[in-house]
Amino acid sequence: MELTPHATTIGSLILIFASAAFTDNILLSRFLGMCSCLGVSKKVDTSLGLGLAVVFVTTCTAGLNYLTYYYVLVPFNLTYLMLVTFIAIIAAFTQLTEMVMEKYSSKLYYALGIFLPLIAVNCAILGISIFMLVKPYSFLEALMYGAGGGFGWFVAIVLIGGIREKINEKNLPPGLEGPGITLIILGIMSLAFIGFSGMIKI
Repeated sequence: MELTPHATTIGSLILIFASAAFTDNILLSRFLGMCSCLGVSKKVDTSLGLGLAVVFVTTCTAGLNYLTYYYVLVPFNLTYLMLVTFIAIIAAFTQLTEMVMEKYSSKLYYALGIFLPLIAVNCAILGISIFMLVKPYSFLEALMYGAGGGFGWFVAIVLIGGIREKINEKNLPPGLEGPGITLIILGIMSLAFIGFSGMIKI
């Protein structure tokens, strides 16, 4: 199924979300955001917390970066500042998320530790903002792409967290503990998600 540029309908928005989440999963297809995934995916609860924070940041920053690019950088011929601007917006929203989480869920805030501020340098979030500019998206479509990309990362890290909780890593050979077994799980899950490739073209 192919979408025409800026065909902003309910159906097209759903397809964009599904494509970003599954057929073009930012973690399992493009392998972006690996460091946070390897560090936080030991338990489901921390995976859930960080995953939800990433969904929030990707959705908001995708919209803001879209508006900034097309209504500030392009009209004033400042597109060469795109990366710096995008990173600044992502960092600001990460700080906002960190403050909210510290106030309303201090347990999760301390459980995530250093990986929460690392959302600011999570290449998956920056990648989503850059990839959306390559596609002929409207503002609503860019928002859905950001939400779908964040949701795809969220689904992947929660699944990995659930699998790692069930595995007793103490019984594994020393070389497979921690990142080793996580990379193997990621590889197997990536093969499964490759099966979605080509199902939706946007």
